[in-house]
Amino acid sequence: MTILLEELNASGRCTLPIDESNTIHLKVIEQRPDPPVVQEYDVPVFTEDKEDFCNSQWDLTTQQILPYIDGFRHVQKISAEADVELNLVRIAVQNLLYYGVVTLASILQYSNVYCPTPKVQDLVDDKSLQEECLSYVTKQGHKRASLRDVFQLYSSLSPGTTVRDLIGRHPQQLQRVDERRLVQFGLMKNLIRRLQKYPVRVSREERSHPARLYTGCHSYDEICCKTGMSYQELDERLENDPNIIICWK
Repeated sequence: MTILLEELNASGRCTLPIDESNTIHLKVIEQRPDPPVVQEYDVPVFTEDKEDFCNSQWDLTTQQILPYIDGFRHVQKISAEADVELNLVRIAVQNLLYYGVVTLASILQYSNVYCPTPKVQDLVDDKSLQEECLSYVTKQGHKRASLRDVFQLYSSLSPGTTVRDLIGRHPQQLQRVDERRLVQFGLMKNLIRRLQKYPVRVSREERSHPARLYTGCHSYDEICCKTGMSYQELDERLENDPNIIICWK
């Protein structure tokens, strides 16, 4: 018992030989909070370098979807391309979330709108965060991006400014910065947040279809995934419907 207590306290694990054929392996399991429910429109993003990730320790379903997790494909797309049933993909991603292997982001489109959070100041104060950020967002084969350019790009995000607008206004700063990875890193570190569009039906008329999704509780991402419509198709449909208003939040 003394050996058991000492080893568990020291390293969190202990091996106890019983006889020539039997050994007991003990390990203290870290208590983790339950991960959020994974939706079909969520995008899993690796929290560490994918190349350093060992996939042999995971179940067969997880191993099958790992090649399709690139930080840009959403769960429904991963399910289709990996040919794995959607609920199984959601469970596998939720398991990866539990162990901190991935985090979740929203679908990235150039029509998306983002704004900085107070945590963007950490990019100025935290040297290790600066190093991580610049390594992450610099385009492959280019000279390393400057902190000044990256901070200016984050600070230029605002309500009403799409990613496409950002690219048009800051071509000089984006010469060495990958705008997709810029957004991805900002979301992962909570430096920025996305403003999403939520349609709200303000009339009881049935012209607004599918009405059950126009309650102000369902984002464009969710509606497009559930109906198969593109963002442009949904935009056109709602713009022509006088019974619908758009809430940004």
